[in-house]
Amino acid sequence: MAAKKILMLVGDYVEDYETMVPFQALLMVGHTVHAVCPGKKAGDSVRTAIHDFEGDQTYSEKPGHNFALNFDFSDVRAEDYDGLLVPGGRAPEYLRLNPEVLALVQAFDRDKKPIAAVCHGPQLLAAAGILEGRQCSAYPACAPEVKLAGGSYAEVPIDQAHTDGNLVTAPAWPAHPAWLAGFLVLLGTRITL
Repeated sequence: MAAKKILMLVGDYVEDYETMVPFQALLMVGHTVHAVCPGKKAGDSVRTAIHDFEGDQTYSEKPGHNFALNFDFSDVRAEDYDGLLVPGGRAPEYLRLNPEVLALVQAFDRDKKPIAAVCHGPQLLAAAGILEGRQCSAYPACAPEVKLAGGSYAEVPIDQAHTDGNLVTAPAWPAHPAWLAGFLVLLGTRITL
């Protein structure tokens, strides 16, 4: 297997687990992962938040770790990457306001490169206009945005993922095993024991 180069788009208050776990797992299987944030460079960090499901009407939020970026956003070119990963949390609300970020998402989709988005990450896909006629999972509170963007919401259990073409999406971090496995399939990554 040839190592793949993955772009991870993050911002402040990205969900801790949805950032740390995929970042480390993709490195573990031999891929290169560039974690970037608009307006920041390698060595800067973003704040993360830990979202949990504790029986309230929505998730709870607690401070997470600071996550160090390892690449400059200003040096990112979609054509240099094999796949795109978009964690959730509140960061996608911010990222979807950035025209450069939207152009990156559109470029990955136009070239049919694998895109993995989890939890609130599909807000970015909706804002980029790539969900028309497609099925997408997300945190349930994002279902209206998926539908308003012309997609259909894939209601899957919290620990499952949904694949539609080059998109693999999931409702939240409990889906990491299914979501990351789906992303690896789209990337053509094979793991042998």
